[in-house]
Amino acid sequence: MRLVVGLGNPGNEFVATRHNIGWEAVDELAVRLGWIGKKEEFNRLGRNKFDGLMLDGSVSIHSGGTEKLLLLKPVTYMNESGRSVQSAMAFFQLSPADMMVVLDDLALPTGKIRIRPSGSSGGHNGLKDIERAIGTDQYPRLRIGIDAPPPRIPGRDYVLGRFTDEQRRAVNPALERSALAILTWIEKGIEPAMNVFNADSQ
Repeated sequence: MRLVVGLGNPGNEFVATRHNIGWEAVDELAVRLGWIGKKEEFNRLGRNKFDGLMLDGSVSIHSGGTEKLLLLKPVTYMNESGRSVQSAMAFFQLSPADMMVVLDDLALPTGKIRIRPSGSSGGHNGLKDIERAIGTDQYPRLRIGIDAPPPRIPGRDYVLGRFTDEQRRAVNPALERSALAILTWIEKGIEPAMNVFNADSQ
């Protein structure tokens, strides 16, 4: 089984904000898999479990087999994401390598994506709490760029704001690439996904 966690905050006031790009990526993946018809349906159709909204099913892979996949959007608010992640991992007895966390990144230009097999939180509160909860930073993550804040705008205010029209035009293709990158990770592993999609985002 693989677990894909999209980080974000619950509540209408956070919909489509920069900090919720992880939720949007999971929505995009669910649509691509045919589990939902429109992105907006995840929050309505997802089951309330593990302090989050969950969809699960099987993914066909080229070898002819299937891989069990769980999509999870924690609803604990960003800085307590670890509770949801740890609960799901413990229930399904997953290792950290079986999980991909999708999140926003201030250090990347909007629309760029980066996959890494492990690493520091980089100051991201969601990753900090996941590391605290599961006791390691050795798990894959997919970062989606949202640009650095403009001068004199606090980072917290910036990430909780919505994308400009120009940024949104770059974000939508990045969400599509993110879904493809996650599917590549499921089927072929972290290195092939990095080789294709990190290079694609140079």
